[in-house]
Amino acid sequence: MHSAPTWDPQQYLRHSGHRTRPFLDLLARITDGPGTDRPARIADVGCGPGNVTVLLADRWPDAHITGFDLSPEMLDRAEKEYAGATPGGGTLDFHLADAAHWTPDEPYDLIVSNAALQWVPNHPESFPTWIDGLAPGGTFAFQVPGNFTSPSHALLGELCSSPQWRDRLGDHGRRFVHVLEPADYLVRLADLGCATDVWETTYSQLLPGEDPVLDWVKGTALRPVLTALDGDEEAIGDFLAQYRDLLRKAYPPGPHGTVFPFRRIFAVARKPA
Repeated sequence: MHSAPTWDPQQYLRHSGHRTRPFLDLLARITDGPGTDRPARIADVGCGPGNVTVLLADRWPDAHITGFDLSPEMLDRAEKEYAGATPGGGTLDFHLADAAHWTPDEPYDLIVSNAALQWVPNHPESFPTWIDGLAPGGTFAFQVPGNFTSPSHALLGELCSSPQWRDRLGDHGRRFVHVLEPADYLVRLADLGCATDVWETTYSQLLPGEDPVLDWVKGTALRPVLTALDGDEEAIGDFLAQYRDLLRKAYPPGPHGTVFPFRRIFAVARKPA
């Protein structure tokens, strides 16, 4: 999000089932729901195409929910698909905003972020402002990928740094250094006076089809690379072929598909009432 690669909502949503599961697991741990005596006010920071933002309306049907994102492509998809009144009497809208600089402009009962903060350098520095922007008893909850030392990302970084690509791509393959370990998130949020639950899960995802890990990262980790090479179809084809061959060795297909382990880090922090 922070440096705004060009996003492709259709590509991102090709694996929407696997991408949605961590968000559902995050919501399941929010036990003290907002808005018990009034409609809740909810912010989704880094909402992407809105496919998980709309799930908040299932949990809090009468809430006023706003999704914030830096990508015009993602917001356009979200607005077309989900903006407006919700079946439970709430509302859902979307606004352009950079998570690196977003500040709550009103008290929120819930601020949630799904697989977005890894794009934001120094995002824990925003936590005091976001917690301060919660209503008493409000909740801040997020999940981020924690797989940046896995072969998918390590190989991408090595390829971008190779002699053929280093001048054009530089550190585009090593952008994900912003995620802390679970214990670090726990301490930072506890220091802000929050009752905090932090955990991690590794999903063993079974991906179907040919070169499914490449197809997966085309929607996320490869976006900065594809943005940097935009317009040079020969270079894009060459880079993808090299990366594909590396991924095939690291993630060989099995009889039921390709196993793609994916670690996620979760946090739920509740502000004192």
